[in-house]
Amino acid sequence: MKFYLPMVCAAAFLASCGNSADKATASDAAPAAATSASAADLDQQFLSAWNSKDAAKASALLADDVQFLQGETRFSGKSEVTNKWITPTINTISSLKTSVVSSGNDANMAYEAGTFSVDVLPTATDNTSGIGEGNFVFLWKKGADGAWKLSYAQLEDLPVQVKK
Repeated sequence: MKFYLPMVCAAAFLASCGNSADKATASDAAPAAATSASAADLDQQFLSAWNSKDAAKASALLADDVQFLQGETRFSGKSEVTNKWITPTINTISSLKTSVVSSGNDANMAYEAGTFSVDVLPTATDNTSGIGEGNFVFLWKKGADGAWKLSYAQLEDLPVQVKK
């Protein structure tokens, strides 16, 4: 239960920031140039980079001051998040999918929260494969240059289920 409390609090906070009247649609301009952004479009860019194993593209979507939280793990800043989460993990996780429960956006911020699932791939040291799932929050912020960057990522996952 202690892992879900921060997720619920973060989702409640972020939900209060969104306004459905401000939501961008898929037909709006590209997220980097839009006044407000679609969190779904931004998340899809990140998921696409992850699932295609493009660590450079996933890292390019991070804000310089990005925060990453997963259980007791905390990483701060683009370099640390890239070097301690994206680079070592991207090749061990595939088929990252999200199911959105809450989302919102305005001119400077967009978020999605819900559940995620992944396939956990065997590694050189562990030949076991499995299925991972849990809750997520992705918060995007628009920078001074107008580009949207992932500012906060929180994953609270359940123990990996071994594939039989």
